Amino acid sequence: MKIGLLITARLKSKRLPMKILKDLNGRTVIERIIDRAKVVKGVSDIVLCTSTNPQDRPLVDIAAKNGIYYFAGSEEDVLNRMFSAAKLFNMDFIISVTADNPLFSIYHAELAIKEAKKGKYDYIKIEGLPIGGICYGLKNKALEVVCRVKEVIDTEIWGHLFNQPRVFDVCVLPAKGKYRHPNIRLTLDYKEDYRFLKRLHREIKFTGVLSLGKVIDYLDENPRLLKINNKCVQRKLTPGIKEKIDRFYSRNLKTISGIKKRIYKGEA
Repeated sequence: MKIGLLITARLKSKRLPMKILKDLNGRTVIERIIDRAKVVKGVSDIVLCTSTNPQDRPLVDIAAKNGIYYFAGSEEDVLNRMFSAAKLFNMDFIISVTADNPLFSIYHAELAIKEAKKGKYDYIKIEGLPIGGICYGLKNKALEVVCRVKEVIDTEIWGHLFNQPRVFDVCVLPAKGKYRHPNIRLTLDYKEDYRFLKRLHREIKFTGVLSLGKVIDYLDENPRLLKINNKCVQRKLTPGIKEKIDRFYSRNLKTISGIKKRIYKGEA
């Protein structure tokens, strides 16, 4: 089984323009993510997945500079971009990381890889980590199924399309112990998030890659820092859209299951 790690990244942010090119103690946000990806064990290839929009060209240059692959695909259809990249690089399973999460959990990425190697699961998600600590696991054939049947083009928030146990084999890995902090915010979306992440990278002593465990320990000792961005609201899939997706799967369950069967058998 060939497992790859895909970093989905664009430069279109309006709330915090060019956010992933901002500096975190001598490295840009996207370079911090690349650094983390490189130490995840069990990954064959790392691919920065961006778009064909000329605005995103600097990301291609950063990928080359940092010795990883890149793929330029659809601007709005993130899932299609991911599937096309996985297909190009012959990946059977992918670990998906978004470029606004410079502190994603390496430990949990490796747990997801361990589960993926069992060959049982189409979709692996981790629950209970800090916001921004998460990554996802996806079988490439499951990606193909969803890309074939989905009704939407804008798939930036896509998890619920796979969290469908009637169609896909879903594995939920709960964050445990000190990692279970779902209310801590470590993602980058607002200027307050950047101030917070910049403080962490400046104040915590580390070499190479800053571990999520070390960040959590530091915040336990310095809870005042959490006030910097605790008013920021995380964008989520609305209940209405979730219900629409669930209805779509219910209405087309037989058809979708048939398509999945053919794709998994290599007949489609």
